[in-house]
Amino acid sequence: MTRWHQSGTRRDVCILLAEGGELRGQRLKSRLESHYDKQLDPKRFYNTLSRLVESGHVEKRVEGLYDVYSLTEVGEKRLSDQFEWMRGKVERSVSN
Repeated sequence: MTRWHQSGTRRDVCILLAEGGELRGQRLKSRLESHYDKQLDPKRFYNTLSRLVESGHVEKRVEGLYDVYSLTEVGEKRLSDQFEWMRGKVERSVSN
């Protein structure tokens, strides 16, 4: 499997999009900040989103004044593959 997300933040953004469907950028940032229990640098956060859009894992569309993000089919597949890989690793370590 290729390194598709390159960081935990990218993975976590995809998880939140899988859970929430379409989310405005600020709402997505707020949910991530709640999960991490800390403020995120806006420039870094939006650069993370841009990289996910460029790689085809996330789709961005404009709704009025807001950017709205959603997980693409490619993003869903990669997230599912990552989850299955993690599950297998955890199950093997627990059974040992």
